[in-house]
Amino acid sequence: MNKDQYVIGVDYGSDSVRSVIIDAKNGAELASSVYYYPRWQKGLYCNPSKNQFRQHPLDYIEGLEQSIKHCIQKAGGTTAAAAIRAIAVDTTGSSPVAVNQKGIPLALLPGFEENPNAMFVLWKDHTSVKEAMQINKHAARYETNYLKYCGGIYSSEWFWAKLLHILRADEAVKAACYSWVEHCDWIPFLLTGGKDITEMKRSRCAAGHKALWAEEFNGLPPNEFFAALDPLLDGFTGRLFTETYTADVPAGTISPEWAERLGLNTDVLIGVGAFDAHMGAVGGQIEPYHLSKVMGTSTCDILAIPNEDIEGKLIKGICGQVNGSVIPGMLGLEAGQSAFGDTYAWFKELLSWPIKNLLRNTSAIDAIAAATLEQELLDKMIPELSKQAALLPKTEDDELAIDWLNGRRTPDANQELKGAISNLSLGSDAPRVFRALVEATCFGARNIVERFVAEGVPVKGIIGIGGVAKKSPFVMQTMANVLNMPIRIHQFEHTCALGAAMFAAVVAGIYPTVEAAMTGMGSGFDKEYLPEPENVAYYASRFTKYKTLGVYLENVKSGKQ
Repeated sequence: MNKDQYVIGVDYGSDSVRSVIIDAKNGAELASSVYYYPRWQKGLYCNPSKNQFRQHPLDYIEGLEQSIKHCIQKAGGTTAAAAIRAIAVDTTGSSPVAVNQKGIPLALLPGFEENPNAMFVLWKDHTSVKEAMQINKHAARYETNYLKYCGGIYSSEWFWAKLLHILRADEAVKAACYSWVEHCDWIPFLLTGGKDITEMKRSRCAAGHKALWAEEFNGLPPNEFFAALDPLLDGFTGRLFTETYTADVPAGTISPEWAERLGLNTDVLIGVGAFDAHMGAVGGQIEPYHLSKVMGTSTCDILAIPNEDIEGKLIKGICGQVNGSVIPGMLGLEAGQSAFGDTYAWFKELLSWPIKNLLRNTSAIDAIAAATLEQELLDKMIPELSKQAALLPKTEDDELAIDWLNGRRTPDANQELKGAISNLSLGSDAPRVFRALVEATCFGARNIVERFVAEGVPVKGIIGIGGVAKKSPFVMQTMANVLNMPIRIHQFEHTCALGAAMFAAVVAGIYPTVEAAMTGMGSGFDKEYLPEPENVAYYASRFTKYKTLGVYLENVKSGKQ
C-alpha cells in the first residue's frame, strides 16, 4: 500500500447516520460526521403508544449525502476524495420498506409522501405483533420447520410480519407495493443507480436472520407457505429474491449521479449491505466464541463460530444462525434485547417531564436562561443518577425490575411482554429505581449468555461496543458483575462504521479477507471491566429473583397465573 487508499463506512443508527473515512493501510480515522434525522427528531410518523416507529427515506438520503460530503471536506477535500476506493453500509434491521418495480420507496412517490405505511418500518416498530403470532402458529402446521434457523420463533420486529401488517393496514400501499426491501439493501441500490428491483443484490445477513432465507431451502420458503398464511402474500416470493450475498461482495460501482453529488470518482465500489451489529462485530474485532455486544438503544449480541463446530445444531430462541452473516465462511449467531439504552432514555424522559413542561413557563427567569438550565439538567441527569446509584448499599430488598419495556427479543421472542418494577416503597427514590433498571438490562444480557451455554455454545469472552459501552462505566461494571465475566471495550468510537469500512476495504481488494482487514485496520481495546468478587454473589442471587419475577409476569400475560 504505497498509494493512499481510503474507504468510507456508513452506519445508519436509530437516531442518526454516521460516516467515517478510514485509511485502509492502518485503520486510522481521517474524518467522521454524524447527521441526525430531522423528521425523526420531530417525532414525525411515529406513535409510541401504538408501538409505531417509521422513518422517512429522505432522512436517509439527506444524511448519506451530508455526512459523506462533510467527511470528505474534513479529510482534505478533492485530494481525499481521489483516494476513496469503496463505500460499505450498515443499517438497523429489520427495517424494511414498500417499493415499486424500480425499487423506489413509496414515500418518495406522489401521494405517499406523508403516509407512514409507505416509509421504512424501523426495527423497533411492533405494530405487527398479531402477524408474528400468526406466522408462528402457521409454521407449526408444516412438516418442514421453516423457523428452524431463526431460533424457532418469528418476531414482530422482522421482515414478513411487517410486510403482512402493512398490506393489511393500507389499501393504497398494498396496490402500489411491488416488493419489500431492507434498508441495508436499498442504500447500496441507491448508490449504484439501480432502476430494476430484480437486479438488487440482497444481503445474506438480512435475509437469513429476518426473512427466513436459508441455504437448505434453496432460498425462501415456498410460495404455498405464504399464500396459505394469507392470500395477500400469494406470489410475493416471486418479486423478492432467491440468491443472497455476503458483505464482502461488491453491489456495483457508484452511479454517475451519486459520484457527482459526493464529489467522488465513478470507479468507487459499493459493497453489499448488512446489519449494524454484524458489521459492528467486525469493527470490534470479534473472535470465535467471544460475544460482541453492540449496546445502544437496544442490544444486538453477535457470535461467530466455525461452521464445522456447530454443524447440525440448532440454537433455540435466538435471532438466527446464518452462514456468512458476520464473517464469510463462519456461522453468525444473533441475539439481543429490544430495549437497552432506550430503558434509560425512558426513565430520563419520565423524570424530565417537569423540567420540559414547567421550567419553560416559569416567570422566575427569562426564556434563554430557562432553556440553558433545561439543557444542563438533561445533560447531567444520567451521569448523576449513575454516580448516586453506584454509592447505594446493596440489600436483599432492593428494587427489582424487568427490562421488557419494548418486549423481549431473546431468549424466546415475545413482543407482547411488558416491563415491571417490584419492591417499590416510599423510600424508592430516583437513583434506586435507576439502579434497578440498569440491573434489569444486565440480567437480560445474562439470560442471553445462559441460553447460548445451555444450547452447547460456550461464551469465552465479552466485547462491548456502542454508545453505552463507551460512555457508561456504571452500566458496564454492573454487567461485568452480573455476567461474572470480563468485558473488553473497543476503543473506536464509531465501531459499526469502522466495520463497514473494513468490508469496503475487502470489496476494493485492498485486503483478501475480512479477517485480514480486521488485523490491518483494527484499533484494539482501551478498557476492560473485571468482575468485583464482593458483588458477584449478590447479583447471582438477584438474577434468580429476576428470572422468577419474569416467569410470573409472562404467566400473567398468557393467562396461566
